[in-house]
Formats: sequence, C-alpha cells, structure tokens
Amino acid sequence: MRDLSTDTAQLSLNAATVRKRWNLSQIIDGCARHGIGGIAPWRDQVAACGLDIVAQQIKDAGLRVSGYCRGGMFPAGTAAQRAANIEDNLRAVDEAVTLGSECLVLVVGGLAEGLKDLSVARAQVDDGIAAILDYARANNMPLAIEPLHPMYAADRACVNTLKQALDICDRMGNGIGVAVDVYHVWWDPELPTQIARAGRNSQILAFHVCDWLVPTSDMLTDRGMMGDGVIEISKIRNWVEAAGYDGQCEVEIFSAENWWKKHPDAVLKTCIERHQTVV
Repeated sequence: MRDLSTDTAQLSLNAATVRKRWNLSQIIDGCARHGIGGIAPWRDQVAACGLDIVAQQIKDAGLRVSGYCRGGMFPAGTAAQRAANIEDNLRAVDEAVTLGSECLVLVVGGLAEGLKDLSVARAQVDDGIAAILDYARANNMPLAIEPLHPMYAADRACVNTLKQALDICDRMGNGIGVAVDVYHVWWDPELPTQIARAGRNSQILAFHVCDWLVPTSDMLTDRGMMGDGVIEISKIRNWVEAAGYDGQCEVEIFSAENWWKKHPDAVLKTCIERHQTVV
C-alpha cells in the first residue's frame, strides 16, 4: 500500500466539500495553495464559472481532475424525458473531455416519478448507459458507475452494490468501470470479493473517501471527516490498491451542520492531515 504520510499529490478534493463558502475558481486556487494534487468539480459549479475558463484555471494550477460530477440520472417516466437525459449525458461527456477528467462519474438515478418497480429503473439505467457508451469510448472518456448506499435507491441510484455495478460493466464491455466510495459501500459483506473482481479487469476508476458518523442525522448532508466515524478507510484502500488502483484518493464530504460551516482553508488543512494519517 502506498505511503501517504507526506504525500498531497495523491489527494484530490471533490469540490462539494467546500462549495458552500467558495465558488469553483476559489476552490481551484485553494487546492493549488495547499498543494492538493487534484480536484473533482460538479457540473453546476463549472456552468457558473464557464467551462473553458475552468479548464484553463485547472490547467494553470497543475491539478489533475480525478472525476467529473456527474452524469447519470437515466430513468424517467416518458420516452421524451429519457431521451433528454441521454442528451444531457452526452454533453457531460463533452464537458469531462474539455476538463481533462480521468472519468465521468455516473450516479445512475432511481425510480421515475410515480413508479415503484426497481427492475424497470435498472433496465432504464442499462439502456441509458448503452446509449452513451460508444460516444464516451470514441472520446476516450471512461464512465465510472458509482453504486450508492441502499438508502438512495428510490431517488438517486438504483445501483446499490459494487456487484451490481460490476455486473453492468461486464455486460457493457470496455470503457466503463466503477467509482468506489467508502461511504456507500463500507457495509457490504461482499466488498473485498467485489473489489478483487474489479481489479481483474482494471475496472476501478475512482476512489472516494469520507466517514460514516454514528448517529447520522441526515442521510445526505451528514458525512464525516475521515477518522471521525466507523469506516475502516485504510483497510478498504488497501483492498483497492491491491486490486491495482493507483489513482488519487478523492475526499467528498457533504456536511451541512459541520464542515460546510467552517472556513474552507481550515477544511482543506484537515483533509490533508486526515489523508496523511487516516486514509
């Protein structure tokens, strides 16, 4: 396992971690000032600043783009809306290419409004990914399915385990893999087996870290800083790296009542310290 004790080049900051106090330009500058090696911006943040402007700022700052957030959200109640979702994903591929991202992260979507059949939603996910995959391949932009914790199955992602995500990858072929986010998969008893499986086909495209707090007060916006919760993050990193992953560790924290209220410089300093001592 890599030694991260003095290394900030292998740390990436998901821009959601400090988005409440800084815009994307400020986040890029902050990463550069603190010696953080990468960034993962969100589409709305990029749109607010301008795609070409952001791409140049990231290049000037010397940052890697560990992932682009996000594509996906494929299921819909009508054919017209499903087609619109696919078109939006094609635009996301183009944006990721312009930014030089290492992958486009897919949060696949949940149940369409008025529907309760998860099998329908999952079939729509398959169809949506298939509809954009050739375009992504042609543009050398890997797609990274991010399985989300089952509590998000209805509204955010009906792909909830690494096994489900890898089954899709195996059906689709090359050009697609997974984003392993410890917050969403730490509980899964099949996790070490499925990480090893992903490694056999080099399907791990991103690795996201934060922590699971006990108790958790909000299922979306109460993630913890690494080391403040119950996830054995370094153990999971060991499994991921043993499976061949050598990319950055991306810190992604949604924390409405704690970290989003702190000054971003203090948050980045803590991210670096925990990356070096906990991750």
